[in-house]
Amino acid sequence: MAGVKGRSGGARPGSGRKPKPVLPLTVPDAETPLAFLLSVMNDTEADPALRVKAASTAAQYVHTRRQDGGKRDELADKAKQAASGRFAPAAAPLKLVGRR
Repeated sequence: MAGVKGRSGGARPGSGRKPKPVLPLTVPDAETPLAFLLSVMNDTEADPALRVKAASTAAQYVHTRRQDGGKRDELADKAKQAASGRFAPAAAPLKLVGRR
């Protein structure tokens, strides 16, 4: 309201973002955090966004990433195993102890 004294600016009632409704969350009895995440993921009455977030968080504990046990680690383990038997490096030659 331009021209009216004291009402020309500032916040208006009802403006701004509306608060999200708070959904009641039932907390299942779980012994470990992973069991809790899996129970939230499998709860059909929970919010779908919450279920997806629980699934993505639990996935890192259930499935290994490529860096945590990929082909390179497997090849390194095989190389160590092959180098330990018949093909192990020979011992270094003995040094002569000082002569007089």
